[in-house]
Amino acid sequence: MTTKPPSSEDLLGQKYDRCLADFLVKAGVGFGAGVVLSVVLFKRRTWPMFLSTGFGAGAAYADCDRSFNPARIPGTRIISELEAAKK
Repeated sequence: MTTKPPSSEDLLGQKYDRCLADFLVKAGVGFGAGVVLSVVLFKRRTWPMFLSTGFGAGAAYADCDRSFNPARIPGTRIISELEAAKK
């Protein structure tokens, strides 16, 4: 019995789902850390919450960008079919 490979739409949907979940987790952790820092160190100012939420969202964006464009991963080299055929 052979199984069909997943369609490109399904793969794209899975990547978007992973990116959204990653964004929610990292932004939520950043927000929580910002709340703790705000209460403990900064006399209940709001800027630590916004700053740490932005850091979490930025990290999630960078991970999602690498997921959709693997050429942006440091140290990755894309080899064309012609180069591969020469070797």
